Amino acid sequence: MTVIRSAKPLVWGEIDVPLFGISKDWYGQEIAPQAAFCAAVDPRMLWFIATHGRPANLLPGSRPGRFMAGLWKHDLAELFLGDPASGRYLEFNLAPNGAWWSGEFSAPRVPAGDEAFPGVATFAELAPDGGWVAAMAIPLPTLEEKISFGATTRLNVSFILGSPDQRFLSAADLGDGEPDFHRPERFRPVDFRDA
Repeated sequence: MTVIRSAKPLVWGEIDVPLFGISKDWYGQEIAPQAAFCAAVDPRMLWFIATHGRPANLLPGSRPGRFMAGLWKHDLAELFLGDPASGRYLEFNLAPNGAWWSGEFSAPRVPAGDEAFPGVATFAELAPDGGWVAAMAIPLPTLEEKISFGATTRLNVSFILGSPDQRFLSAADLGDGEPDFHRPERFRPVDFRDA
């Protein structure tokens, strides 16, 4: 999966990166408008940017920049980063208003370590028509320490949209059956590309 590489630090409000769309849900049904995302690295951070052109249903009580469990019960974007050597992976949830959550796993759905990833910053803008764009900046040194983030990392992006009648989207083909984003063996290898 493409990760854009920037030699200069990225700044919210000035980020100019390509967005990659997801046009179908888990069951192959069209999503209009598409959900879109980008993963980008600068010298200090991994940035995860997500957007959708429809109003979001937010978890009650969620606040911009706040760590909060349960975001997956409502609309959000998710970033998964895995280390194929150890089997460990990280999950980052990003709500359209910038609320966030993180988890570390030693195997599919087996929690390991602290939930709140240190040093994360989030940003969000809600458009008058209800569309949204949100971003999360995650410190690279901690990613390198926890999952050896780099050329061997595997990645996936997913969305949950349309709550309470949730639709599940995944950038990687995670296989059949009921929606389950915790399939790290099917995450895609990263492909770093210069901006």
